[in-house]
Amino acid sequence: MTEISRRAIVPLLAAGALPGCAALRPGVLTNGASDVAYGRHPRQRMDIYVPQSGGTGRPVVFFIYGGSWANGAKETYAFVGEAFASRGFVTVIANYRLVPEVRFPTFIEDGALALRFVRDNIARFGGSPRMLHVMGHSAGAYNAMMLTLDRRYLVAAGLRSNDIRSAVGLSGPYDFLPFDIDVTKAAFGNARDPAQTQPINFVRSDAPPILLATGSDDTTVLPRNSERLAAALKKVGAKSVSLRIYPGLGHVGTVAALSGLLQWSAPILDDVVAFLTSRS
Repeated sequence: MTEISRRAIVPLLAAGALPGCAALRPGVLTNGASDVAYGRHPRQRMDIYVPQSGGTGRPVVFFIYGGSWANGAKETYAFVGEAFASRGFVTVIANYRLVPEVRFPTFIEDGALALRFVRDNIARFGGSPRMLHVMGHSAGAYNAMMLTLDRRYLVAAGLRSNDIRSAVGLSGPYDFLPFDIDVTKAAFGNARDPAQTQPINFVRSDAPPILLATGSDDTTVLPRNSERLAAALKKVGAKSVSLRIYPGLGHVGTVAALSGLLQWSAPILDDVVAFLTSRS
């Protein structure tokens, strides 16, 4: 399937227009919950997906969607919640405040606040607070890596830097100075020290296990972002760093491949599940 086809399918997934990929409806999910508040702002809400078989002590996937830090809604990514819940993970998808209402670092701080809520409350939904895995796509992968590598955000939210068991980044921007396009100017142009906005500048030897995945044909966020971050982590002695580049996939393809209809296009779901299971 072409990248154009994948771009066309993602909105249909969000709308529930395709079989087996129903959009999230208001109210209580099967064994989970929607619109759970983790803060006072209307955007500070999350949806929680729980495996239909229930159980306790399950590993948790905290998924952060992309959208150039200016767009996105948790309902659009119901297929991600369903995919990981079907594999035995309690899955959380949280909204966060967006540009232009906020700028760096507020969208990262919202992620830390949501993750704190998850750690303190996920046991009610069968998840283990000791097995929190952070994952994101595109701008969400950036947020996920900043939470994972720059300890300051977790500590400020009352978390420990080792509360993240592992992290997965799909098609993320991790090394993108200077801010020379409208998207990055809008989100990061206020930063007093631009170097403090870059995940690659926070690599550390004691980072949790990290999986970086991207598509070889991504022209939105070039694969070199994942390649450089993986190389930098290995250089400082990080113990577990994996890099996967999927032939023929573009920017949307890496997240679209998590949907039930497109899992045949690349083994991303299988690869991520295997990675997370080995760390749980």
